[in-house]
Amino acid sequence: MMMFGRKPIYHIKSGYAPKKHTISRRNPTKVMAIFVFCLMGFFVLLSKFKDGPFSYDLFTTLDFEPWKNDVDLDDIIKQNMITGDYFTNQVEIAEDKLLGGLLPAGLDEKSCMSRYQSVLYRKKQKQQPSSYLVSRLREYEALHKRCGPFTESYNRTLEYLNSDGQQNYNSTGCKYVILTAIHGLGNRMLSLASAFLYALLTNRVLLVDPVTKFSYLFCEPFPEVSWFLPSNFPIIDKFKSFNWKSPENLIKQKSHATWTSSPLPPCLYLHLEHDYDNDEKQFFCGDDQKFLENVPWLIIKSNIYFIPSLFTIPPFQEEISNLFPDLGTVFHFLGRYLFHPTNFVWWVVTEYYNTNLARADEKIGIQIRLLNKYPNPFKRVLDQILDCVGKENLLPQINETKSSFVVQSEKLNRTKAVLITSLNSKYFEAIKTMYWNRSTVTGEVIQIYQPSHEEYERNRNEMQNIKAWAEMYLLSLTDKLVTSGWSTFGYVAQSLGGLKPWILYLYEDYKAPGMSCQRAVSMEPCMHAPPYFDCTRKQYTGNTVKLNPHIQHCEDKLWGIKFIDRDL
Repeated sequence: MMMFGRKPIYHIKSGYAPKKHTISRRNPTKVMAIFVFCLMGFFVLLSKFKDGPFSYDLFTTLDFEPWKNDVDLDDIIKQNMITGDYFTNQVEIAEDKLLGGLLPAGLDEKSCMSRYQSVLYRKKQKQQPSSYLVSRLREYEALHKRCGPFTESYNRTLEYLNSDGQQNYNSTGCKYVILTAIHGLGNRMLSLASAFLYALLTNRVLLVDPVTKFSYLFCEPFPEVSWFLPSNFPIIDKFKSFNWKSPENLIKQKSHATWTSSPLPPCLYLHLEHDYDNDEKQFFCGDDQKFLENVPWLIIKSNIYFIPSLFTIPPFQEEISNLFPDLGTVFHFLGRYLFHPTNFVWWVVTEYYNTNLARADEKIGIQIRLLNKYPNPFKRVLDQILDCVGKENLLPQINETKSSFVVQSEKLNRTKAVLITSLNSKYFEAIKTMYWNRSTVTGEVIQIYQPSHEEYERNRNEMQNIKAWAEMYLLSLTDKLVTSGWSTFGYVAQSLGGLKPWILYLYEDYKAPGMSCQRAVSMEPCMHAPPYFDCTRKQYTGNTVKLNPHIQHCEDKLWGIKFIDRDL
């Protein structure tokens, strides 16, 4: 059985080899004095480690070189026996555990403790799901239960796929969206939420390609029937090779068919990655949506958050507005509905949170992701971060003078826990050193934490994905958040937490102290690759297209688009 100890993320080292000394047996007073001095020093050092600003790295116990092929993640999880029984005696019962009706009742709580306990770790949410969204989710769950994997309706629709469309599938009333999400975990989560909303808008059942390995990360969101596509799906082996040239591609199939063709193809592939071309962008045109209505199997490969462009499709605008009266909450509610940490991940999150963050008066998240390849950015990015948190009053300045200083009484000895997430530890070390054992001008005590530092991103490594998901979730539990521009990791954290972050500009754009960061206008993610396509003229328009009043360009990516809050 694995033992999970609490180890500091860094160790104090003297930096030199101490000389050996001998102690005379003839001087017991000297021996006792040295012993007492060392004992006092030990307790002083221990007290600093107990209360000081450093991180217990709970995640290091999860390493075990997980990228090696001989590591069985299932075995690691089973060895630690993190079941629902572990949590039931440790926390109170949540009052609004269904999040205003967003979550379905009647699920086995012990199989996914995070679903109902997450409310205990968050502030009471200001936004509430619309009654229409709640009713549509219950309708979708009934549809998923009737048409999901291995049901009679699923098996009959599968026969239609095998028969090349010669049979009439309409007797089942079931249609499907199969998602194969790619690239980093943030990209995949944004794509998954987008595909789910598309399924909701088109009365389809969402099925997830099992190659995503989401079963390690997320609980099943729908009652009774799985959301994973069965591994024996007839063409599942082709998914990996699908691209814009594939014969199953929507546009290629459309060129061989008219709107009245019969039979329609039973299966179409939709290439909705960042590199999609003008033909594929016609997916966001109303005419193409009419063509897709009666195709039973749609396979989407995506790495982008494409919901803002769904809103530009006339048949979907009113429905999305009814589901989300405040468009700035779209991913917030979809994410809170879909993404619940498994018991193993939830154990990692809650142990780390309770050990390091729970007792702080305020929690500040700083998410650092370098997407540029410019050499030696460390100092410039560090200066940018410090400029941002200082000017926005997120962290206090260090008291540089030895004289006494005046503090605001309400802030004296108040603690701020700073949670830093980054692939490397340099920023943590620098900020930790800055606040270590030094007073602040406000009298606040600053504690710095970093759960892990992987150095390199490995998207296909399940253990690193577990850490990434746990860190996203921990960031979402903070009170204020600073994120890196363009980062889908940050987008997920801010939206789940209902936070409008301060977004750090990409460091090559950081030209003056006043331009280090900008407050986001909403908690919504940015769509990095909008189509910018004229559906009437069938041509690319550039980013000069007139935006919807509820959509604007992103703060961190000027050609991207995002939803803004209705009250702006």
